[in-house]
Amino acid sequence: MDRFDAMRLFLRIVERRSFTRAAEDLGLPRSTVTEAVKALEARLGVQLLQRTTRTVTPTLDGEAYYTHCLRLLAELEDAESAFRGATPRGRLHVNLQGTLARTFLLPRLPEFLEVNPGIELLLSEGDTYVDLVREGVDCVLRAGQLTDSDMVARRVAVLEEITCAAPAYLDRHGTPQGLEELEGHRMVGFRSSATGGVLPLEFQLGTETRRVMLPCSFVVTGVETYAAAGQAGFGLIQAPRYRFAEALASGALRQVLPHLPVGTLPISLLYPRSKHLSPRVRVFIDFVVEVFRDVR
Repeated sequence: MDRFDAMRLFLRIVERRSFTRAAEDLGLPRSTVTEAVKALEARLGVQLLQRTTRTVTPTLDGEAYYTHCLRLLAELEDAESAFRGATPRGRLHVNLQGTLARTFLLPRLPEFLEVNPGIELLLSEGDTYVDLVREGVDCVLRAGQLTDSDMVARRVAVLEEITCAAPAYLDRHGTPQGLEELEGHRMVGFRSSATGGVLPLEFQLGTETRRVMLPCSFVVTGVETYAAAGQAGFGLIQAPRYRFAEALASGALRQVLPHLPVGTLPISLLYPRSKHLSPRVRVFIDFVVEVFRDVR
């Protein structure tokens, strides 16, 4: 068994969590699989897998080797596909901010997979920093201002943000007509995953950004809970208009201070800085750009 076949075998064992199931998938005797892993571990000088009577899991070294194998085999497949003129194939791991994915991408994904039937798409959800190499992620979709990174960042959209509150809250506290009338109001607190602090409300006054921190008795870390807390009457909230479209239409929320712009939320794709971008990543980037082309 050559090195590439051993890598493919190792990947299948980790994914299936079983020597037996991996052997069945690849049409190999169980003994061949066992001996191949022993030879691989001996060559590398580390233990890659922890075996129990019920399951097989990678060690820390095994997880690192798994990530490297994924990338090496993907690059090999991409190189061969380029010479064959084949359509992109293989697994594409994309890490997404969940609300963005559910609102904009998921409804259009059937189109993408129909055009690219050779791609196996793996979507993971998050909104914090991702180490693409260590975690085997091909590209990331994020909302907000980006911190310095060694990845390429391609902006695909800029979304308008607005200020809202529930009718019941406004009945109790009144509807502010200007920043000077925000005294006595409350906001739903949103804790930033980047800084750990609660984000203030922001308003654009010409070229100036005015930040207003109001009292909050309710602090959240998730965008879904943030919107729900606003609808429940805990205070003022700010987010892109698309997040509140249904609630505004139904009357569950009302826009507040519409004459005071809140600002915008950039949406960006991040991917490795490489001269030889994977065909799988390239077609996905083109797809995302098309999805967000007319989104505001």
